[in-house]
Amino acid sequence: MRTVIGMDNDEQQKTDELRKIAKNRLKAQADFRNYLWIWLGVSVVLTGIWAFSGLGYFWPAWAIGGMGVAAFFTGLNAYGPRAGGITDSAIDAEVARMNQRRDQA
Repeated sequence: MRTVIGMDNDEQQKTDELRKIAKNRLKAQADFRNYLWIWLGVSVVLTGIWAFSGLGYFWPAWAIGGMGVAAFFTGLNAYGPRAGGITDSAIDAEVARMNQRRDQA
């Protein structure tokens, strides 16, 4: 936790939360880029094996397609609208809703 002079506890907490979210988002983006390189490498190797084994039915498409689906969801996690993760304020809001429902019952 970094302390900034002239910032009250609430502002400091929000800043720390944003830093944590930013760090998680940057890590997810780096992981996604690494996954793309792995996907490319696996695709090249499998296509090479297919080419050297007689160029019949293009079976590498199954692995390449499956990894493509995983790449889509990994990219959505890294760059999508909910890429920031769960915040403390969202948790507090959910706890408040749960308490309200419990009090009404």
